[in-house]
Amino acid sequence: MVTRHPATAEIRIEDVLSALGNPIRLNIARLLAVGGEHACGLVGTRLDTEVTKSTLTHHWRVLRDCGVIRQRPAGRENLLSLRRNDLDDRYPGLLDSILRGADAENPAVPALADTEPAQP
Repeated sequence: MVTRHPATAEIRIEDVLSALGNPIRLNIARLLAVGGEHACGLVGTRLDTEVTKSTLTHHWRVLRDCGVIRQRPAGRENLLSLRRNDLDDRYPGLLDSILRGADAENPAVPALADTEPAQP
């Protein structure tokens, strides 16, 4: 299956804000903000709420379709990464402002920092 990601010029601010307005998707972005690629299964286990696999798949799709994350297959797993550079090119400072605001309101989101990013 080929996954389509919008080009940087196709990323729309209203789609990004709508996607990150959902607390689960915002926490996914916060987890991915540590950098690198991470397996979708690992990201799902680090969320502060229980979410079914089908619901997580929906959240990955929303974030991917609006240009917040990049998703690529790697064997039987999908790897996720934040499209920080693309978002910063399109809307400078937007992502950092959103993530800082989320961190200030809820600093207790489990981090992926103590796990190794997936190897390409």
